[in-house]
Amino acid sequence: MEYNQSNHYVDTNVAPNLDNKTLNKMVWRSLFLQASFNFERMQAAGWLYSILPGLEKIHTNKDDLSKSMTHNLEFFNTHPFLVTFVMGIVLSLEQNKQDIDTIRAVRVAAMGPLGGIGDALFWFTLVPILAGITSNMALSGQIIAPFLFLLVFNLAQFGLRYWLMYWSYKKGVEAIDLFTQNAKEFTRAASILGVIIVGALTVLYGGIKTKYEIPNGKKLVKQEIKTVVSNDKISDFEKYLYKDDKKTLKPDTTITDLKNGTSELVFQKENEVDSKINVQKILDGIIPNIIDLGLVMLMYFFIAKKKLSPVYGIIFLFVLGLFGAWIGIF
Repeated sequence: MEYNQSNHYVDTNVAPNLDNKTLNKMVWRSLFLQASFNFERMQAAGWLYSILPGLEKIHTNKDDLSKSMTHNLEFFNTHPFLVTFVMGIVLSLEQNKQDIDTIRAVRVAAMGPLGGIGDALFWFTLVPILAGITSNMALSGQIIAPFLFLLVFNLAQFGLRYWLMYWSYKKGVEAIDLFTQNAKEFTRAASILGVIIVGALTVLYGGIKTKYEIPNGKKLVKQEIKTVVSNDKISDFEKYLYKDDKKTLKPDTTITDLKNGTSELVFQKENEVDSKINVQKILDGIIPNIIDLGLVMLMYFFIAKKKLSPVYGIIFLFVLGLFGAWIGIF
């Protein structure tokens, strides 16, 4: 059977296993995956830079190394935190001197599902939860909050980078099936969890309250009065002390003789004050934190339905807050 010789390496002997130092070096290089991002080949230059130490160890033949570098400089785009998963698989194939078309096909197949998995794992789950917790810590004056965010976030992504590199390199092509067989279910579950967490954070940390009150006429409010008067002046307070001509004391009313010609009077006095309807109490009676919920859904409408940039949402909330405070709503 004839085939294109350019699709095969000259040296087809299986290369020795890569040492841990080389694998670790490639993990660190993967941080620069998007350093030379462009719209023609996306992350291709960063991909080749990341994987190059391994290729140099595998291909001692210069022509083979040139072929490998050339096809690894083709279009490449995947989640930057999960890229070492693809690196490990490709390095395993390169080590076994598989033909270039096979390596190319596996690379494309491996990089595809990682975008959705990575987004669900990091941007829809870890980051919202971690940012919500540490933001609340920062608002309460804890200076450790931003450092804690960076520590946990980087421990998670670096740990995953290292583990995926070693695991996928060891498993080879088999890792694709193992990692992606439940990718759809995992992505959906992680996304749902992220939405639930964001909703919970909205309720827990949302602090938008309205102070607007609707005038509702006048009302009588009882006020407790406690005073000491001379005994001959008690008659001046009879309308507050007694409920009938028989001088029966009203409820919550007392007269205490202090044995020094004075008495302590405790009674209730009704004062007329403005009656107002508290709008916030009514809203809380319908759904607690309904204003926070409404603004979250409004931002969703702007971004998901109207395709507006999140920057416009931030500007809108900023202007709304200033205007609301100016007219007395917030």
